[in-house]
Amino acid sequence: MVQAVLAVDQGTTNSKAALVTAAGHVLATASAPVGLSTPRPGWVEQDATDLWQSVCTAITTCLTSATTSVAEVVAVALSTQRESVVGWNRSGEPVGPVLGWQDVRTAEWCAQLPSEVDDLVRRRTGLRVDAMFSAPKMRWLLERSGAYVGTVDAWLIHRLTGCQEHLTEAGNASRTLLYDTRELDWSTELLEAFNVPRAALPDVRPSNAGFGVTRDVPGLADGIPIVAVLADSHAAMYGQGCTQAGMAKATYGTGSSVMTPVDGFVPSGCTLAWLTDRPRYALEGNIVSSGAALAWTADLLGLPDVGALTALAVTVPSAEGVVLVPAFAGLGAPHWDRVARAALTGMSSSTTRAHIARAAVDAVAHQICDITDTIPGTLSSLRADGGATVSDLLMQTQADLLGHRVEAADVPEISALGVAELAWTTLGETTGWAGQRSFRTFEPEPDAGDRGRRRAEWAQAVASVRLRPA
Repeated sequence: MVQAVLAVDQGTTNSKAALVTAAGHVLATASAPVGLSTPRPGWVEQDATDLWQSVCTAITTCLTSATTSVAEVVAVALSTQRESVVGWNRSGEPVGPVLGWQDVRTAEWCAQLPSEVDDLVRRRTGLRVDAMFSAPKMRWLLERSGAYVGTVDAWLIHRLTGCQEHLTEAGNASRTLLYDTRELDWSTELLEAFNVPRAALPDVRPSNAGFGVTRDVPGLADGIPIVAVLADSHAAMYGQGCTQAGMAKATYGTGSSVMTPVDGFVPSGCTLAWLTDRPRYALEGNIVSSGAALAWTADLLGLPDVGALTALAVTVPSAEGVVLVPAFAGLGAPHWDRVARAALTGMSSSTTRAHIARAAVDAVAHQICDITDTIPGTLSSLRADGGATVSDLLMQTQADLLGHRVEAADVPEISALGVAELAWTTLGETTGWAGQRSFRTFEPEPDAGDRGRRRAEWAQAVASVRLRPA
């Protein structure tokens, strides 16, 4: 019987499970949807019980598939959405909604914080005060209910272990604004600044330090060790093999994350990607609306899905000057302007639905470029993953606007594979799966003048939607 790691990837809109061998072969996969609700403008919520049930459904379906009858699950690995916050009581029952990473109900409160707090956050975490991150959401939940708060990894570890463990992984903790990424511990100063008591938070462990054993998980035996945990974007970076300067990866999900490794802590746009025998830091920029922008445009045009949108977009050679700036909840990196508002500009009487579809595709690629333009040094290539990378049009557009090669992973479960690889490495296996992986490669078109013109049009459109000075 072949041994396998059960890798669970809990994302914004679905939960996935994959059985992965020590050679990186995927024996079986399954997924289950997760709902989102928006009870008020700027509020984005999920149900903690539904989220857990989606994980259970994905696990059960994966394990009961025909191909798993010859597999022995020797470990569990967990990849999760970041920054979203769950609250629960001492009985292990959730209290209140899950506040999603897109939720901006705390934006006004964040804007009123003194500049000294933002300076402290930058020095201790490498991030900046923003409603996307966890600390303001934790404060909001604790003021209303709950004894414990944590990011999604902490909630799932709690449930996977039969409510026995209250733990979180260091990379996930680094996205809360409360974790000192140089001292590698919760910061007393930051806890006080955000009014989050230490007793409400889980203990932090390195990414491969072990997070208890399974208990009372439907379809899964008790006593299986949870060997490795990573945040989903960090797991994608690990799975893409991005470990050297000049390499970068972009994950195209509901939002997008662009990451490039650095040798040490940088007090601006820095993330702790993972913590094993030593910390691995990365520069990161976060985009609030990328896949969400495509979905919104598809709905606006009366199309059934994003696939239909990109099929329509490819029928025209360009957007003919139409620009979509998808600042539905403001702009993320590098602008960090939460009062910016979305706009569709440059239309004329000859504008068609196809031009608007093409503008939506362009918007995703432009936002990635806005971040890569801030990365020090020379970018040799960009490795891409996430659902939207199935679109050759998007990947070619990305290469054209970057002026660099784009390598799109031909593996839809890259985050699950990344955390599975860390688990197998922790178990003593030699991996290096990224070197064996195939990519779809997109080389940029050579017209640098056209690239500059399109980037200038985009910059002008972004400037027009910003209500506060850049």
